[in-house]
Amino acid sequence: MEVHGRWWNQSWGRMARRDSWLLTDGRLWRVRGRLGGDGGQEMSYDFTDEASARTMIDRMMKTSAGTWRDLTEAVRHESNRRQ
Repeated sequence: MEVHGRWWNQSWGRMARRDSWLLTDGRLWRVRGRLGGDGGQEMSYDFTDEASARTMIDRMMKTSAGTWRDLTEAVRHESNRRQ
């Protein structure tokens, strides 16, 4: 799946860190969230349209502590550099 969005709440540690991704395969939209750092608890939600998926991302960010940072461009640059 291709990454269309990536966010982090700028908090460190297993109890505070939150990460979110917006992914698509061109047909299905998936929102992935992770509580804690690498190896933390993950959840995902599937949607048939981008608007619904983005609504879920917004809801996740509004209900989680921290100052959310959009890492989408950084992820795209890293992906392009690897190719």
